[in-house]
Amino acid sequence: MDDKTLQQDVTDELNFEPGVNAAHIGVAVDRGIVTLSGHVGSYLEKMATERAVGRVRGVRGIAEELQVRYPNDKRAADDQIAERALNILAWYAGVPGGAVQVQVQKGWVTLTGAVSSGYQRFNAETAVQRLHGVTGITNQIRIKPTAVAGDVHKVIEEALRRNAELNARKVRVTIDGSRAVLEGAVGSWRERAAVERAAWSAPGVMAVEDRITVS
Repeated sequence: MDDKTLQQDVTDELNFEPGVNAAHIGVAVDRGIVTLSGHVGSYLEKMATERAVGRVRGVRGIAEELQVRYPNDKRAADDQIAERALNILAWYAGVPGGAVQVQVQKGWVTLTGAVSSGYQRFNAETAVQRLHGVTGITNQIRIKPTAVAGDVHKVIEEALRRNAELNARKVRVTIDGSRAVLEGAVGSWRERAAVERAAWSAPGVMAVEDRITVS
């Protein structure tokens, strides 16, 4: 697919996505790499934009330069965002109570602490990104190892085989200590993200090196 056609497909998908106001988003494509510029009305809209672009066949990568702009009368103070984040994390079943700490500066949330799996780390970020006033998230939550390398390898490969979106035969997984290395090729950016999520969800994985190509 040529870049001009892909640019139009991405633009059409953004216009189709109900959670995105595409009027303020610029789309540029260079050899399958999509660059997004402009601004959105919330961090949640920013995430919805990235997901929509990732669904488009032919996207090999995403360079995201979007800014989150809240109207002046709808901005939330940093202490309010921090309090809301701590409250939602305390009630979120997918995150251990008291395991995650929150810092906020100009709407940008930094998460720290330690959990037992990449799945819990992902859950913490997902919970906070829905909060009003958030302009960005830095996830510095550490993962405490809980499984041996052989177990991790088996868990990831079985998860990939169960995923209807993936052709697991084209993906190779190797374990180096607590680091999962992903190699092979998939048909879309969305599939690549699904493989990475599966790796992060395995207990004991503290880092993921994604070498998968999108063809």
